[in-house]
Amino acid sequence: MKKGIWIVLVIGGLFAGCKQDQKEPSEELYVVTTTTMLTDLAKALGGKHIRVEGLMGSGVDPHLYKASEGDVRKLTQADVIFYNGLHLEGKLVEVFEKMGRSIQTVALAEKALDPDTLIGSDYFASNYDPHIWFDIDYWKQITQEMSRQLQQLAPEHKEAFAKAETAYLNQLEALKEEIQTTIASLPEEQRILVTAHDAFSYFGRAFGFEVVGLQGLSTATEAGVQDVQRLAQFIIDHQVKAIFVESSVPRRTIEALQAAVNAQDFDVQIGGTLFSDALGTTGTLEGTYIGMFKYNVNTMVDALR
Repeated sequence: MKKGIWIVLVIGGLFAGCKQDQKEPSEELYVVTTTTMLTDLAKALGGKHIRVEGLMGSGVDPHLYKASEGDVRKLTQADVIFYNGLHLEGKLVEVFEKMGRSIQTVALAEKALDPDTLIGSDYFASNYDPHIWFDIDYWKQITQEMSRQLQQLAPEHKEAFAKAETAYLNQLEALKEEIQTTIASLPEEQRILVTAHDAFSYFGRAFGFEVVGLQGLSTATEAGVQDVQRLAQFIIDHQVKAIFVESSVPRRTIEALQAAVNAQDFDVQIGGTLFSDALGTTGTLEGTYIGMFKYNVNTMVDALR
């Protein structure tokens, strides 16, 4: 029996055999999140009034993540599970659907965002690009939805959650203004972002970058030789100075692209590592959503300029 199927059956058995007790108002709200971006957001909004545990750590690829046996207890004991949705956590969808019958699970992107504004994708069952955190205006809406959910779950802390929401939204607006100022220093013709996979399309749309990924939107897809050669020619034609590794995607994909470009006597540099599907190490600047965004943009602009 495959491990993923076994975990779903175990979870189903746990739900069938017991029903969660009603949480007392004085108890700490137990929140489980999937991606590091959502873990960071939950901590910012909930503060001391909630206990947050994230399933995924720094450098973890949510496209390929599978629930481990150790995750089962966290998930089954949660008061609420926040996940991105739009099929980002592809291998966890079946688990969440099973859990949704007994535990509150919230697919934040699907709950908060207007699908008519999303970028389409044939790589995901949702038919949408799930990398919505790279649009700061979208992340504001995710913030508001998570805050609303927390206020409903723990109304005794409603004022604290609302205050934290306002403060965080102000930080996001300041971040957006800083990012726009940084990008303005880069000539428009140099705003071409080449990365390992298409995680930055929302960023490109929001901030005026042409974004090209070697792989598709999902890291489950593999780039072929023709893909490498086609993108190598694009880099030469557009005189792109730098291409970028992603923290959650093997470095070899971009190194192969660099080699293909250099073989045609054009020098393209690896401009650094960008954080795409996960934040950096906890306790570092890149370990927060706001810090990650600043780091990414500074890395891009410095290398492309």
